[in-house]
Amino acid sequence: MKITSLEDFYKDIAPHIPEGISKEIGHFNVFSIADTIAHLKAKQPMPYNRRSFYKISLIKGKNKAEYADKVIDIQKNALLFASPKVPYHYVPQDEKQGGFFCIFTDEFLNKSISGTALDELPIFKPGGYPVFELSAADAKELSAIFDKMHRELAGNYAYKYDLLRNYVLELIHYGQKLQPATALYPAHTAGARVTSLFIELLERQFPIESPRQQLQLRTAKDYASCLAVHVNHLNKVLKETTGKTTTELISGRVIQEAKILLKQTDWNISEISDSLGFEELAHFSNFFRKQTSVAPLAFRS
Repeated sequence: MKITSLEDFYKDIAPHIPEGISKEIGHFNVFSIADTIAHLKAKQPMPYNRRSFYKISLIKGKNKAEYADKVIDIQKNALLFASPKVPYHYVPQDEKQGGFFCIFTDEFLNKSISGTALDELPIFKPGGYPVFELSAADAKELSAIFDKMHRELAGNYAYKYDLLRNYVLELIHYGQKLQPATALYPAHTAGARVTSLFIELLERQFPIESPRQQLQLRTAKDYASCLAVHVNHLNKVLKETTGKTTTELISGRVIQEAKILLKQTDWNISEISDSLGFEELAHFSNFFRKQTSVAPLAFRS
């Protein structure tokens, strides 16, 4: 899958590329969606792929958003969060589009949220739900933050980027508050800790970015060994905390990545099978068919 760089982004979405962008330690910019759509009318729609930067969007209008293997219908106002790890795009479903979005690199923010890295936050973490429907009051409040971003970016205040970082953090915290309480504040029990460590191990293996990359942990026993617990204990804990067995969770994440690779790369089926840790192509085909009811080639077409 092609990863959109900052330079690629500006070629598609803006009339010019900012000077010195490749030399910047961190990058930030903010845009009006209406202006961006007007510029894109003669170009291709937003591609479905990964970006090398973070993006927070306030969308006003009817849209269809695709994140990894999730498809989300947006009816009116929504707040969207995107990280470099998750492929996505959204497609306008009517002509009444508005709102704003900002982009920034990890180096620009250069800090964690209460000791948690950006990619570990529920709003940015792979497998999460980074799209939130908003009330009219929420949309108005968020619009005001984006308006302040526009004004500060165009101004001459010597410390404007410090202020812009604070606005980005305000958006992140706004999204955090829209998360269910259980996602933000999990119970600090032994079971919850084992579940958290398992999910971290699972997600650390993704995304698969090259046919030469291969999953190192493939079975429930592999994960139990890394976590220094018995495989039966791991399965019991995960079943209690997530409602799914270890194998179901592993299979679900593997099939999600398989769908992405089949749709968004030109790798042959054998390469995808190898990268996902299957010893035989037939094993992968049988696994995919069992999980989706279609063969890999049929899904790709």
